[in-house]
Amino acid sequence: MNLDHLNEAARKTAALPDEERIQQIRQVRWITYTKARQVLDRLEDLLSHPPTHRMPCLLLVGSTNNGKTAIVNRFEQLHPASDNPAGDAVHVPVLTVQAPPIPEENRFYAGILDSLDAPYRPSESASRRQSQVLKVLRAARLRLLIIDEVHHIVAGYISKQRIFLNVLKYLANELCIPLVAVGTVDAVRAIHTDPQLANRFDPMALPDWDLNREFQMLLASFESTLPLRKPSCLAEERLAVKLLSMSEGTIGELSRILVAAATHALKSGEERINEKVLKAINWESPSERKRRADGLA
Repeated sequence: MNLDHLNEAARKTAALPDEERIQQIRQVRWITYTKARQVLDRLEDLLSHPPTHRMPCLLLVGSTNNGKTAIVNRFEQLHPASDNPAGDAVHVPVLTVQAPPIPEENRFYAGILDSLDAPYRPSESASRRQSQVLKVLRAARLRLLIIDEVHHIVAGYISKQRIFLNVLKYLANELCIPLVAVGTVDAVRAIHTDPQLANRFDPMALPDWDLNREFQMLLASFESTLPLRKPSCLAEERLAVKLLSMSEGTIGELSRILVAAATHALKSGEERINEKVLKAINWESPSERKRRADGLA
C-alpha cells in the first residue's frame, strides 16, 4: 500500500483491523491551523505576564462549534497540573471552567471548586465560598483562568449579570491573574455592559471558514490523520467546496462530517472520502437541522 497521504501515526493505524481503525477515526484529534496558533501564542503571552494591579484579559469570540473550546482545552493540555509532591497542594497553572447556565455567583464558585475536586458545603453562602475559592486558587498557584461559554451571562436578569461581571473583576484583581472569556458574539454584548471589563478584555475573533488556501490546508491536515488506505484529495476544489457547504464554515461540524465519512468509507470498502461517500452519509447541515426542528415545534 502507498500511504504517503497519511502522517506517521495514521500509517501505522492503517495496517490495523477495521474495528481498531474505526476507533482511531473516532478519537478526538488536534488539528493545528494559523488562527489556532495565533490564539495559543496570545494565551502564552498572558500566562507569562507578570502580576500587576490591572491584568490584561482576553475575550475569544466565535460561532458555535468553531473550535474555541478545542483551542483552550489544547492550551490547558500544554500546561498540565503538577502533583507538587514536596508541597501541600497540586500546582494548576491553567484552569478552565464553564460559566453556569445562568449567571449565579455561587454556582460559578462551585464549578471552580468541582473542577479542582475541592470539597465544599452545598449550603454555604456565596461570601464563604468566595473565600474558599480564593484560598484554593492561591494554593494551586493559578496563573490563568479560562471561563468557557461566557455568553451564558445574558441568560440572567441585568442585576445578576452585573453581579457575575463583578465576580470576574474581583477574581482578576484579587488573584492578579489574566482571565480568558470564551463564547459566542453574545459574550461581547455581555462583557460590554461593564465599561471597566470592556476596556480590560481584548477581543479576538475566530471567524467562520471560507474557501481559500487556509481551508484547503486544513482539509489536507485532516486527511493525513484519517487511516484510510487510499488518498481522498480533500483539498481539491470540488471536494473542498462540498465540505465547506456541508459544514457551513465551522471546524467542529467539519470534523464530525469527516469522521462520519471516513467511517462509512472504511465499512463500505471505499477506503477514501469522495462525493459518493459524502452523499451516502445523508448529512444535514446546521441550518437544515434547525429548519427541521422548527418544523416539529
